[in-house]
Amino acid sequence: MAERAQAGPLDGVKLRRLGVQDLDAVVEIDAQIIGRSRRSYLERRLQAALRAPALHTQFAAEENGVVEGFALARRLEGEFGRVEPMLRLEMIGVRPGEQGHGYGDALLGALEADARKRGILELRTHASWKDHGMLGFLDHAGFELGSEQMLDCEVRRGRAGSGDAEKVLAPEHHHFSAEIDYGEPQANDFEALARDCADVRSLAHADLDDIVRIDRHIMERDRRAYISHIVDEAMHDSAIRVSLVARRDGSAVGYVMASVDFGDFGRTEPVAVLDTIGVDPGFTGAGVGGALLSQLFVNLEALRVERVATVVEHDNFGLIGFFYRAGFGPNQRLGFVKHLG
Repeated sequence: MAERAQAGPLDGVKLRRLGVQDLDAVVEIDAQIIGRSRRSYLERRLQAALRAPALHTQFAAEENGVVEGFALARRLEGEFGRVEPMLRLEMIGVRPGEQGHGYGDALLGALEADARKRGILELRTHASWKDHGMLGFLDHAGFELGSEQMLDCEVRRGRAGSGDAEKVLAPEHHHFSAEIDYGEPQANDFEALARDCADVRSLAHADLDDIVRIDRHIMERDRRAYISHIVDEAMHDSAIRVSLVARRDGSAVGYVMASVDFGDFGRTEPVAVLDTIGVDPGFTGAGVGGALLSQLFVNLEALRVERVATVVEHDNFGLIGFFYRAGFGPNQRLGFVKHLG
């Protein structure tokens, strides 16, 4: 989107929450921008916002009864190791014939004002380094390069190392996983690895208490509200969920939260996003992390999803090494941040 930000509100433009009645207009604008319809994705995002308004912020820019632009954002509470809440801008679009008139700036301003009311002082987003229009918009709007590294992996190339070589560091508050080392990369039968190390299966509501317990051990704080949100989303969001739990001796000892969708940050092909992974520190070196990631790759292959992506802070060297050993590497997207305080 080549929309350029400009100061101040636009006369005659009404900024309001998106509703179900706006679906057709949003789909039309998005299709005009990217050249294809993403109705199912956008419908899911609107439904998710209606189901959990505390987690989603979505605005329309309307003039003379016509929707000229829209913005979709989501509150993050603990994904990717976050401790403080933040707002993630997932999509912003302006009707091509109206770009350059300030609608994008007005929508962004509405998101920022809403974030401040909720006590959120950080707005983040991602963009492809090749999307020069969006990069120009973000620069003009006051965004800066963030400290995150975007990593991804071709599913068919994903690998996991020996569980015997796996090491776990003491948890730190800013790390979202205690798991940091798979050992030397080597070829593996993913299904055999998952089966041998733990009983890995799909996430269920009954796993909530165990996941809260594991997360508390890793993060050294109680995040039940956040964990409850992501478990509920995994159960009810109509996007394809591939979240998993690893069990040994009847108890959950690890989990990975991931989903398959397309549309966030301008993506047009399905990508699995891994946003939370945790292993009970009491199972250091038991291969639980390897089993989770291995089974995740198996499931993604079955769904014909070709890539899995995640986000890691640039100074979390242990976790970066963990993902690199599993076959991840830098992708073509950059992280941006705008501080609202």
